[in-house]
Amino acid sequence: MASPLEDPVLIRPFRGHTAAVTGVAFDANAAELVTCSVDRLLILWKLRTPCNAYRFSGHAEAVTSVEFSPDGRVLASASQDHTVRLWIPCIHGESSVLKGHTASVRSVSFSHDGYSVVSASNDKLIKIWSVCYQRLLFTLFQHTGWVCCAKFSPDGRIIVSCGEDKSIKIWDTRNKICINTFSDYEGFPTFVDFNPSGTCIASAGSNNTVKLWDIRTNKLLQHFKVHRAGVNCISFHPSGNYLITASSDGTLKILDLLGERLIYTLHGHKGPVLCVAFSKGGENFASGGVDAQVLLWKTNFDTLDYEEVLKHNFRRTHIDDPPHLLDVYPRSCHFHDEKITSVEVDPTFDVPDIQTPDPVIIDIRTSSYISTPTISVLEERLTCTEDKLKECIKDQQKMLLKGKQN
Repeated sequence: MASPLEDPVLIRPFRGHTAAVTGVAFDANAAELVTCSVDRLLILWKLRTPCNAYRFSGHAEAVTSVEFSPDGRVLASASQDHTVRLWIPCIHGESSVLKGHTASVRSVSFSHDGYSVVSASNDKLIKIWSVCYQRLLFTLFQHTGWVCCAKFSPDGRIIVSCGEDKSIKIWDTRNKICINTFSDYEGFPTFVDFNPSGTCIASAGSNNTVKLWDIRTNKLLQHFKVHRAGVNCISFHPSGNYLITASSDGTLKILDLLGERLIYTLHGHKGPVLCVAFSKGGENFASGGVDAQVLLWKTNFDTLDYEEVLKHNFRRTHIDDPPHLLDVYPRSCHFHDEKITSVEVDPTFDVPDIQTPDPVIIDIRTSSYISTPTISVLEERLTCTEDKLKECIKDQQKMLLKGKQN
């Protein structure tokens, strides 16, 4: 077990929302944190000194999900007002509204190249949108109930979704069809995401469970029931070796996927925890809850020495990197129940910075259109892609010419 120096630590709380916090996300450098809330607002927290914050309004109803684009230059948000919004996170408050859903939008997520976003809605549909052209690309429909969450795989070739019809579906984005369905739930899956390599998915359940599936073999790998209430959100550590969960039981739990065990139970929120996310480097994570608080944590436990783990990982062929979930092939599903002991971390006893005053929040009046600078940012991405395509075509032509000459 880790020493106290390796335990996760609460860095500080952020208070600025007036209702439940429903989404948290870091930019690529962990310099900014964006949060969204039932209060209809987004707040962009600048984490580096001096710590500033900017509050964006624009949605007419509760905001349910928010995410940074991979390069950090665009935000996407989803709302109960049936829309998705694209924002430029600056003092001009520029945003663009994507309309198409006919019910509350539950989640929004960028593709890993930043060119598309996927949204999931209570209208039972999944929609994929172009970020540059701000228009609908196509719609996926096969869910028979509200769709809770949808995410792109790291390579963008597939999408995973889950819904209140008790199913998890895998979609081929090229052919726009459902290629697989998992239906192993007593309750229904509330959240789903890919591990960093894209070979496994993890799902959170209304029946207090977390499950890991191998999408190559279509088998259930691990089954954790460590919470006492529904699990609302999960986030993979960038190494793929840890998973953090947020639950209505008021706790966060950290699972060691290689050791197949619960290692930490984190307290701090007063009431259900609705969202959690690791930073892109894994050094921090943030959580939000019904108590309207955002808690920023330092990870610490990901600095553990993996030498002992490697000794027990006989299937690994390379030892230059830490072992990955890919290297674990259990013979059967491993079930882990809530009787498992874990290290309890309660910030009320040991918070280094809980009395730090919250940053002054500047309200940004939102434009209802995307202005020329915003379009320039999006067009720059398209131009970059076109340039790469031209280079690829030139290289192919050179190879063909050489082939003819030989």
